[in-house]
Amino acid sequence: MRYIVRTPDGELTYPSLGDVERAYTQGLVDPDDEVREESSSLWRKAGSLPVLAQARRPSSGLAARGQWLPVAGAVLVGALALALVLRDSWHLRILGIILALVVSSMLTRVTFKAFKRPPPQP
Repeated sequence: MRYIVRTPDGELTYPSLGDVERAYTQGLVDPDDEVREESSSLWRKAGSLPVLAQARRPSSGLAARGQWLPVAGAVLVGALALALVLRDSWHLRILGIILALVVSSMLTRVTFKAFKRPPPQP
């Protein structure tokens, strides 16, 4: 089923609702733009369609840069843990081992967040 999207700049026709959803997540279709099926005469706001309302809009600012901050923190804490494990004092070695466990939990969290992220659209 083809869909027609009406924007302030004009109208665009999309082959399917999935294509409209991709355009919505890429920022090409705004929530205030109007959408209708080709066979219908009823225009609806894009933000009111359940499929588009649940679609994730692209991130901006620091959120768009991925997970570089947690990974950088894990690298720094991991370097500190390694330095402490190589010391002669057993107190510092235990602290280094604890920090290494913290690093492993940080990287596990980063991995799970990356796994849950939807794949990029071509």
